[in-house]
Amino acid sequence: MVAVLTGDIINSREGNVSQWLDILKGTLNKYGQTPQQWEVFRGDSFQLVTTPKQALLAALHIKAAIKQNESYDVRIAIGLGEETHNAKKVAESNGTAYINSGEAFEALKKQTLAIKSDLPEWDQPLNIMFHLALLTANNWSSTVAKVILTVLEHPTKNQKDIAKLLGKSQSNISEALKRGGYEEVMQLNNYYQNQIIKL
Repeated sequence: MVAVLTGDIINSREGNVSQWLDILKGTLNKYGQTPQQWEVFRGDSFQLVTTPKQALLAALHIKAAIKQNESYDVRIAIGLGEETHNAKKVAESNGTAYINSGEAFEALKKQTLAIKSDLPEWDQPLNIMFHLALLTANNWSSTVAKVILTVLEHPTKNQKDIAKLLGKSQSNISEALKRGGYEEVMQLNNYYQNQIIKL
């Protein structure tokens, strides 16, 4: 079983493409090589194949990276399932994971994150939780997004280390994580990872 993330950049036509493209590519690069594991296509769309366990964290990681600039956000659909054809390019690979990801992406309207597997009864509670988490995550300021991004990219560092990295005080870091609902989002990720085992 694999996870396929299909996404695009919200407001990509506003401002300069260089404000988000290198950041997007740099973040995707942490999950594998292009074009086999990820690709950017049609200008502002992308696809990433990863493990089901990593999928939600990868989506949150991409969101935090893009939202460092308040002009932009990202829509992502996670599809879980089989990979029946592994091509040299992720866009040419196939299987139920790719189909589920594409269908979930097409169904995204105002929502910016959704998941689809072959079990609708498994998807439904997670999608409700995602919607609730997005009430906070969609409103991350650039400051909050940067702090969350730094914490995600340095999982072994404590708040003191993060403060030093960003040239801020520890209380600034603590406050930003609280405002961004970081603890709650990590609880959601833990719950999601425990649910994956049941699929």
